[in-house]
Amino acid sequence: MKETRIIMGMPIEIEIVDPHAREALEAAFAYLVAVDERFSTYKESSEISRINRGEIKESAMSPEMREVFALAEKTKKETNGYFDMRRPDGFLDPSGIVKGWAILNTAALIRRAGHENYFVNAGGDIAMGGVNAEGKDWSVGIRSPFSINEVVKVIYPRGKGVATSGSYIRGAHIYNPRTPKQELKEIVSITVIGPDVLEADRFATAAFAMGKAGIAFIENLPGFEGYAIDARGTATMTSDFSSYIV
Repeated sequence: MKETRIIMGMPIEIEIVDPHAREALEAAFAYLVAVDERFSTYKESSEISRINRGEIKESAMSPEMREVFALAEKTKKETNGYFDMRRPDGFLDPSGIVKGWAILNTAALIRRAGHENYFVNAGGDIAMGGVNAEGKDWSVGIRSPFSINEVVKVIYPRGKGVATSGSYIRGAHIYNPRTPKQELKEIVSITVIGPDVLEADRFATAAFAMGKAGIAFIENLPGFEGYAIDARGTATMTSDFSSYIV
């Protein structure tokens, strides 16, 4: 059972290898809609928008918001400030971590419903488990940032999380917190494989903000591999990334 819906302003694809998975599929999409309602900076009624307007104080924040804020602060420290949810205008925007967090939780929801074979893809943030409908390992195509219909690499994450950060679809929405007014032009995409989709996502965002230094940062993270494409179309991969290519 496979379906794609537009949530969080992007197509989210969920596949559960079970013809009787409708209830789990609906629950997964409902959860993602609820996340969007809480964390979207584009919705005036969202909790994050109300926090930014000063209508909700820290002591009254939801447990979910507290969890995401704590993850954002942890990531800021672990990336030497290259991940920062406080925008140059002073508003808080946790979207750089919410997507991976939400997909990780969606995968857990699907497993709790008794489904071990699944694939969840939200704009390049991917969680998977088990095998596909053909009984084979799930595969992920890395798209060319210069031609989105072209796949430059096919990887087999074998249950690990995958996240891609870049400017080629959504434009310049990621910035270097140290030079926020300077557009990031050195690299156009970076794909990270990590222990789970949340870990891959939070470090992919920071690595992209680092520019050409990002791939070296991923190289030095135990348990992570990466594949970066620069503005000239040159790809650089970490030392063991090739182990995920068949």
